[in-house]
Order: sequence, then C-alpha cells, then structure tokens
Amino acid sequence: MATAPDQANGQRKGINQDESKVPEYVLPDLMTSPDGTKTNSIADWKTSRRKEVLELFTNHVYGNFPDKNVTIRFSTDSTKQWEVLGGKAIRKEIGIQFGQGEEQVTATLLLTIPKSDKPVPCFLGYNFDGNHTTTDDKRVSITKSWVRNKNQVKQNQASEDDRGCQASRWPCAEIIKQGYALGTMYYGDVDPDYHDEFQNGIHPLFYAEGQTKPTKNQWGSIGAWAYGLSQALNYLETDTSVNAKRVAVIGHSRLGKTSLWTGATDQRFWITISNNSGCGGAALHRRKFGETVQVINRVFPHWFCDQFVEYNEKEAEIPVDQHMLMALIAPRPVYVASATADLWADPKGEFLSLAHSDPVYALYGESAMGKMPNADQAVINGSRGYHLRKGKHNITGYDWSKYIEFANQHLK
Repeated sequence: MATAPDQANGQRKGINQDESKVPEYVLPDLMTSPDGTKTNSIADWKTSRRKEVLELFTNHVYGNFPDKNVTIRFSTDSTKQWEVLGGKAIRKEIGIQFGQGEEQVTATLLLTIPKSDKPVPCFLGYNFDGNHTTTDDKRVSITKSWVRNKNQVKQNQASEDDRGCQASRWPCAEIIKQGYALGTMYYGDVDPDYHDEFQNGIHPLFYAEGQTKPTKNQWGSIGAWAYGLSQALNYLETDTSVNAKRVAVIGHSRLGKTSLWTGATDQRFWITISNNSGCGGAALHRRKFGETVQVINRVFPHWFCDQFVEYNEKEAEIPVDQHMLMALIAPRPVYVASATADLWADPKGEFLSLAHSDPVYALYGESAMGKMPNADQAVINGSRGYHLRKGKHNITGYDWSKYIEFANQHLK
C-alpha cells in the first residue's frame, strides 16, 4: 500500500523564506466581475459576485462536488455513550455511513457534550491519526482505516500504542468547561491521505458508470473532507443536545485548508477557524513564500482538482487568490492563526488574505483589519480574528484559548 510523504519531505532547496524576495504581484479584483461589473452592495455580492468567486474556486482549485446522490445514514449505539470528565459531560460515537452494501464507507464522529439543560455550541474538526489519539479514554474506538506510518504506527494500522498521542491538540476538558461540545473525526475515514488515484475513501461512491477517477474539475481529497464535515453537521442538526446553528469548523495544517473550504461552501457553519493552513489555505499564492503551488501539487497531488496543476509556477494566472476564499465566508466570523517559526505556511501571507477581504466585510459595516500583530498578540476585528503565536507548526493551548475567546464574543 502506498505511503503518503510528510509535509517536511516536500520542502525543497530554493524555496523562498525571505520577505525581501517576495515578487511583485497583483491580486485578482475581489469586487469586479469578469465583465467589469462592480460589486457595490450586499445584494450585489450575495446574488452575483459571490457565486462567481465560488465557481472559480470549484473549477480551478478545490474541484466541484459530484452531482450523484449517495445514501448517508447515521448510526448510534447505546453502548457507545458514557460519562466523562467526572460526570460533567457525555461522550458518544456516531457512525456516518456513506453509501450502502459492500461499497459502504463509515466515518466515526466522536462527540463530547457538556451536561446542560439547553443545546450547546460546538467545535467540529478532523484529527490526523484517529479519534483514539485525541484522548487517553480507552473506550474510544481505534480506527480501522489507513493511517500514516509514524511513531508507533506500523503497516499503516492504528493500535492501542497510539492512544492519546495527540491529546494536547484537543484540550477537551477546557472546551467542555467553557460550555462547548467537541466533535472530531479521523479524516482518513472519509478519504485516506495518500495518492491512489482515488480508489479508496468516498470518491468511488460518486463515480458515474464507467468512471474510475474524478474529472479534471471534480473534487480532490480536500473537497471530500469538506463534504464529510458537512455530513457531520447534518448529524448535529438531529442531536438535540447540540445547537447546530452554532457550530465552529476548525482545522490545523491541511485540515485548516479543509476547514476554510468547508466554511466557504457550507454557509450553515457559524465560525470558520484556520490554524497554520498555508498554501491552498489562508496564505496568498502570489507571494510564492514558503510552500508554493508547484511544491504542494507535486507532493500532494490528490488534495486539489487536476486543474490546479495547470498553475504550477504560474500563480499569476490563477483567477482567484485566498483573500477571495476569506470573502466567501462573509459575513460569518472567520479566524486565522499563524506561528512565527512556521515560515513554510507564510504567516504574513495568511494575515494578508484576511486583510484583503476588507472590501466584502466592509459591505457588512466592518472596519479594515489594519496591521499584522506582533508575536503572541491577537487582532479581533468584528467578524475576523487573527493571531501570530510564537513557535512551530502546531495547534496549542494558546491557539485554543483565542478560538474560545473569539467564539465567546460571537456567542453573545
């Protein structure tokens, strides 16, 4: 079975991480349609320009969702529900079944909910190595899906040895204390993160007769992962303990790219949070700082639609850039975070995407983002937030404290 390369292996000599060497660039005009029509009002944005921008991203970057309908079912088991955190919360596992019969694919949603007399808001996001790695709770099931070989993982199979190894990225006790539920799924349950011409995961369920892989403008893995998060939200809409109108989608790294695309395509999500998402996520492509379009497509050819490959070393020809992705989330809240030592993800480019979405947020009465903050400082400007954390490519307690603070403000 193929093994996906780590992001670190994708770094190559000659990649620019010097701000003085960023090329001059011109961003696509967020407020002007191809025919020259200007966007001057919320109505213009909602009825015309937003649709144009979304179509450009689907056709050129992330790919279109397929038209074929596939049966989606939710399964719960009373034996997979129990008290945690000293009786302060309920934890349960929900099977999200894509398709049926022998071709069925099942992803498991792990949901921890504070005990409350009313529905609670929720953070929802994928994890990298299996639900069991987010907690030391031995009752959480171990994924049977393909996982990357690292640490204790051998032959691409998860085991008890990995339990809790990523718990620091999921501060469940604090999230519950603040009154939020926490939902997470292993992204490999939906689509394994290696290039296999889309023969595993949910892609084959959506093929037309005789089709063996997505077409040039159909979804890659990021699109499939976004689809999976939308199905998880469909489940939350049936769960009376969760306020499904107050669900924040969150992701780190490649899953931060996924959270942004999810928030852009599914307007039911209340808040969208991107942590260190870099190229194909929050960072501007045209800066060519850190990871570039060519590098990401070479190392991870399955993440985007095939059309995106046409822009290797041709960032100026992409009809969109990531400030337009931020604008697709408006007027809903969006938060972007960077790390000082994560130059591969281009922290400045991540902030600038937010800043250059100013014109659309201005339509909704919000002021400009202003200047990029210093390390370990945050800027929360109405519906947009950003912070630059000291340290490396990771999601930490500091990051989560800012996300909770941001959510608290918008919950009021």
